[in-house]
Amino acid sequence: MDPTPLPEPRGSVVIAVLNEEANIAAVSAELAAAFGAGGDFEVVFVDDGSTDGTAAAIAREQAKNPSIRLLRHDRRCGKTAALFTGIRAARGAWVATMDGDGQNDPADLVRMFELAFAAVGPAPLVAGIRTRRDDPLSRLIATRIANRFRRSVLADACPDTGCGMKAFRRDDFLRLPAFEGLHRFLPALFQLYGHPLVCCPVGHRARLAGRSKYTNLGRALVGLADLAGVVWLRARTTLPRTVREERPER
Repeated sequence: MDPTPLPEPRGSVVIAVLNEEANIAAVSAELAAAFGAGGDFEVVFVDDGSTDGTAAAIAREQAKNPSIRLLRHDRRCGKTAALFTGIRAARGAWVATMDGDGQNDPADLVRMFELAFAAVGPAPLVAGIRTRRDDPLSRLIATRIANRFRRSVLADACPDTGCGMKAFRRDDFLRLPAFEGLHRFLPALFQLYGHPLVCCPVGHRARLAGRSKYTNLGRALVGLADLAGVVWLRARTTLPRTVREERPER
C-alpha cells in the first residue's frame, strides 16, 4: 500500500549549503523554533556537492524534525542551481530562501511569509533588507558600491539584493531564466514579469562557523558579467500586459 501523501505545507524554506557541517544543527534549531515541526512549513536543504559532513549533519536533524528534507547534488553546481533544485522540489506554493551559515535569523522569514500571504494583486517578491550587517569593513564597502552601481543600471529600487532572504510564489520563480548568479538579481527580474517588490527589514549576524565561499574581487568580477547579462535579458524580453481568451459568440 502506498504511504499516505503528506499535506501540502503553507510554505517551503529552501536553503542551499556547501560545506556548512558546523552550522547545520544551530540553523535547524532556529528553524524549528520559528516554524515548529507540525508540517505547516517544510525545510528543504540542498547540499551542493559538500566535501565535509554537511549531509550527515542534516540527516541527524531530519531524525528530530520530519519537516526537514535533504536533496544532494553529486558535484558543486553553484548557489543558483542549488536554489532551483530546492524550489522545483518544494511542495509549498510559496517559498522563502535563506543562507545556511547562521547569518540569517529564520524568525525574519515568518514576517516575510506573512507579507507575502497578505499581498493583494499580483504576487510580490518580498526581499529581506539587512538593516545592520555584521561583516568585515572591506565587505561592507564593496557591497555598498555594488548595490549603488546595480541600482543605477537596473533601477530596481532594492537597496540590498545580496541578502539571501527572499519570499515569493514558487511558480513565479520557476518562470525565470536559469543562470548562475540569478539570485542576486531577483528584484529586477521579478519586476520584469510584473511582480511588485516588497522590502522587509531583517537582521544580520556574523557567520557561526566556517568561511565565506566568496571574495570581494571574485564576486565583483562575476557580478559585472551577470549585470551585463541581466541588462541584455531585460532588453530582449517583451511580455503582454494582459492576456484575454476570446470565445465565439453563441
